[in-house]
Amino acid sequence: LRHFSATSQKAQGGTTHVPYREVYVAGSRPRLTTTHSIMMAMAGSLSCQQVALISLLLAAAVSRSNAFLPSSLSRGTFTQSPANIIVGGPKGSSPVRPMTTNLRMGLDLVTYLRTEWISAALCTNQTPRSADVCLQLGTEDGRAVTFIPKTIRTLITSSAEPDGKLTVTARRQLKQQADRRKAATIQYEDQRADDLTEVADESVDIVISLQAAERMRDNGLDWKKSVQEAARVLKPGGRLLFTEATTIDGVNYLDYIQNLYTMRVGEDGVVKSEGDDDDENDIRYPVFDEIGSDTVDLVIVPHVAGVAIKAMDAGLTPTERAAKAAQEEKDRLADLSIAAFERGNKKRRKKKKKKKTDEEAVENA
Repeated sequence: LRHFSATSQKAQGGTTHVPYREVYVAGSRPRLTTTHSIMMAMAGSLSCQQVALISLLLAAAVSRSNAFLPSSLSRGTFTQSPANIIVGGPKGSSPVRPMTTNLRMGLDLVTYLRTEWISAALCTNQTPRSADVCLQLGTEDGRAVTFIPKTIRTLITSSAEPDGKLTVTARRQLKQQADRRKAATIQYEDQRADDLTEVADESVDIVISLQAAERMRDNGLDWKKSVQEAARVLKPGGRLLFTEATTIDGVNYLDYIQNLYTMRVGEDGVVKSEGDDDDENDIRYPVFDEIGSDTVDLVIVPHVAGVAIKAMDAGLTPTERAAKAAQEEKDRLADLSIAAFERGNKKRRKKKKKKKTDEEAVENA
């Protein structure tokens, strides 16, 4: 870190400036990383009490024993970087360390706290009062029990682990939160989030996906398949509530949901499969007909939050759709006929009343 120095107090009472050692990476210029920039900006603007509070939160984040934080935030892995590190003053210094060790966390603390607040507000405000059954993709702790309203009667679990089993920590926290809140009944299911084998078609009112897609990716699961499974188990008109990273492996999460469709029909009326050629004239029937979303602000890692409502006719075949459209048109014409008949009756009653009034006026005259 060039041009920075620290002042240390000697035992005799004098002061001396101890320069920070410059850090060079072989083949690159000295630079200040994003994390260092953020920490230095915070250190220059926060008070001692605020720094102490942040230090306490960071300590809690990396502690596995903290029951309030999920394993995605608390777990960390040490990885060896093959970069040749030269630590010293001038550029001619000899290398003293061939490798560096970095601690990679599942999610940084700032992004985690902000997205958790958004997730709680999303589940509370966007869950209809009539909803009874909720399913969580990638259950890893018990926070979903406190996020969903008390009107939800059943919470179904799924796992982001490769074997599809809930962890012991997740089961314990779910039970603790359920005992405290005494609201929804927990339906423990050992099933992968991308293969909901224990959930029937169109049997769930709400599906929530809270920072689960990246964990699925890290554990070898297919997060896209989990979205498809969520669409399968949702009832017509059901809602998918999500707070996820904006892009995952280069794929935009919101774009994937918006472009998800139940079937593709060609100009000849034949339903096409996934392997058939894509034509711009094909008719696509989207799974979600209404999607509302917004980017999560005040975070380091970009996230998006929103709600997607499943189309009422998402599970219908082209023949069933045509029959439904014909019935809707028949009902519309019937409503128009009834409305016209009511207007005619009203006009006749008004005319009859006016005639009676005129006759009474003539008699009184």
